[in-house]
Amino acid sequence: MPNAKVLEQKKAQVASLVEKIKNSPAGVLVDYKGINVADDTALRKELRENGVEYSVVKNTMLKFAAQEVGFDGMIEHLNGTTAIAIASDDVVAPAKILAKFAKDHDNFSIKTGFLEGAVVPVSKIEELAKLPSKEVLIAQTLYSFNYPIMQLAIALNAIAEKGEADQEALVSTLVGKTEAAEEAAE
Repeated sequence: MPNAKVLEQKKAQVASLVEKIKNSPAGVLVDYKGINVADDTALRKELRENGVEYSVVKNTMLKFAAQEVGFDGMIEHLNGTTAIAIASDDVVAPAKILAKFAKDHDNFSIKTGFLEGAVVPVSKIEELAKLPSKEVLIAQTLYSFNYPIMQLAIALNAIAEKGEADQEALVSTLVGKTEAAEEAAE
């Protein structure tokens, strides 16, 4: 039986894990055995640069935290060496980085993960890893908003570049078509 001081430290570690898991939109558990120090350092650096907290955890501590959060489906994956990567805001980052790393390192594997309050299987983590980054998704969305306006600007610019005579002819043609359409509608 551990002494009271050690027990309090362990309870604090579990409470800290619980808070991190509760406050995170996504996380990934991995089996990190067999990677060397240089690869581990490079992985940690990339994760840190993308706002992902990565740490090695004891399975028993993570088991208690998972039970407290209600992630009982995670417990069956808590064997061997375990590390957890927790996203701060970019849900895709941990999955993308760790899936790429697992593809390049045979001994490194994804165990499971969680997304928006639910435990997800490895297949969902791999699907998440295939999504574009947050910045790319934002750029695509903004482009889709700007596309109609951009097309209008191009059309207006083409009209402006034509001579005044062409503009008058175009306006009279449009007015004629509008009047014809109005008469046909009556």
